[in-house]
Amino acid sequence: MLSTILIMAGGAGERFWPLSTRERPKQLLKLIDEKRSLIQMTVERVLPMVPAERIFIATNAVQAPAIREDLPFLPQQNIILEPAFKDTAAAIGFASIVIESICPGSVMAVLASDHLIKNEESFRETLTQAIEIAERDNAIVTLGVRPSYPETGYGYLETKEMEIGKPVKVLRFCEKPAPDLALEYFKGGRHLWNSGMFIFKVSVMMDAFRRLMPNHAAAFEKIAALGEGMRDAQNHDLINIFNTLQKISIDFGVMEKFENTVVIPVDFGWSDIGSFPALADVFPGNENGTVVKGAEVNDISSTNNIVISTTGKKISLLGVDDMVIVETPDNILICSKKEAQNIKKLL
Repeated sequence: MLSTILIMAGGAGERFWPLSTRERPKQLLKLIDEKRSLIQMTVERVLPMVPAERIFIATNAVQAPAIREDLPFLPQQNIILEPAFKDTAAAIGFASIVIESICPGSVMAVLASDHLIKNEESFRETLTQAIEIAERDNAIVTLGVRPSYPETGYGYLETKEMEIGKPVKVLRFCEKPAPDLALEYFKGGRHLWNSGMFIFKVSVMMDAFRRLMPNHAAAFEKIAALGEGMRDAQNHDLINIFNTLQKISIDFGVMEKFENTVVIPVDFGWSDIGSFPALADVFPGNENGTVVKGAEVNDISSTNNIVISTTGKKISLLGVDDMVIVETPDNILICSKKEAQNIKKLL
């Protein structure tokens, strides 16, 4: 059975403003590697196991030009344009229909476009294992990351036991927890971070939609009937059908209800780089613990800051701690690390 990759790349990346813009959000930034954007890193991570013809990108018309520029070696038809943002249930279902028309009967791995994975060989080995399980057992497989601290910004997966690399049934999907509960999850040893990566036969996912989200399934059937029209994000029939879809995540709509959801516990150096403070886990700080990118920094009596500049200006800090300072030609952002998750409020 063929394996295909779907990379989700429609996010706005608002928590990385002012570096990110609507046209060039987080996945198109060279946040980690000076030569490669996050989405380029994601594609190159899977190229050793899947050829470019079977790698697809789910995005929108606004971001598509920059994605095509970043990934010129992908076939044009592999850039799937959603006519509207209706969350991941709609995005994955729609993309599944398109991919089925190009690569019938495949096992599909859904990946994020903006995650960091340090041990890429271990990641590919695990992904191969997940594809084999999905094909053999008609399961929907996800990858759960062993927590390294009690994070409150991630959803969790509860399991009966946790052994790295050993597939186990998901007992429960857990919402982002309060600090006390996150600590309980961390100490208990039966909870994993939900990485948002899913692997399944397209036929199994479509059957799950029919049973668990019949309204979505009916809409997908209408979209499939459009033939080539479903590839045109400006097609009025496609837009009208898409607008009938409820805005809901694949986790809530399918994963939590599906009777054969399996998780593989992993520990391959994963981070979703969800906001500026996460960069402190990726890059070493200077003698004051400050992460500096693109700037000349003079920091006195200041510790554990993050300073980023795209203009190369000298930035001086005096008596400030745990701050994020980002300078671009058009904007300057100054916020505390604890407020970094709320940057979207400024927009």
